[in-house]
Amino acid sequence: MAAPRQRSLLVLTLFMLAMCAFLIGLGVWQLERLQWKEGLIREVSERTTAPPVAPPPESQWPALTRNDLEYRHWQVTGTFDHAKEIRAYTNLPDAKGPLKGVGYWVLTPLMRDDGSTILINRGFVPESAKDPATRAAGQVAGPVTITGLARWTEDRNMFTPADNPATGDWFTRDITGIAKAEKLMHVAPFFIDADESAPGGLPQGGETILSFPNSHLQYALTWFGLAIGLVGVYIALIWRQRRPKDV
Repeated sequence: MAAPRQRSLLVLTLFMLAMCAFLIGLGVWQLERLQWKEGLIREVSERTTAPPVAPPPESQWPALTRNDLEYRHWQVTGTFDHAKEIRAYTNLPDAKGPLKGVGYWVLTPLMRDDGSTILINRGFVPESAKDPATRAAGQVAGPVTITGLARWTEDRNMFTPADNPATGDWFTRDITGIAKAEKLMHVAPFFIDADESAPGGLPQGGETILSFPNSHLQYALTWFGLAIGLVGVYIALIWRQRRPKDV
């Protein structure tokens, strides 16, 4: 009877070691993710609070990546083409300005003297201000200088509703799709979230969402706690097997 019991103990021990190694590995991975997330938050904070500078020239755009530019503080000058304004559906539950809720991001092409085009996310408008005619004061004519945060083109997933280019209504800030629909040339692979609201208050600028959930420490402690709990269960089982049985 000793041999089967020893084999059973060996199997139990090997299983416990494998599970502990797995759980500890998950905990270590979460600690690595914690370091990465904290570094990301620091970097974004530095970028968003830095003085605005000019974006890279068009010749450098093909080499840009999301990590290169996301949330950098840039300043650009040009003239808005309000006839090609598009509206991207959004829900803004927490706003810095007075308006929030269901509405739209207003993106307008900024035509620059060098022939390039940069989409400017001028900010949020509620559904009641979807029509540009209701916010005529914000339809600025002539050269303007815009400061804001650089953003990468927005990804689409299988749950995203279809856009309606015919009416200028979109569900993603998809630069390639917008440029094709509006027949824009030399379009930057990024857009810029304007820092400030337009004249008259609409669109309501300065609404870039900076949210980076950071629960990695809690997750790491959970995995380490499960590993410790598993060791406790193992010790209890071994003690129970070795305890003298009543005759």
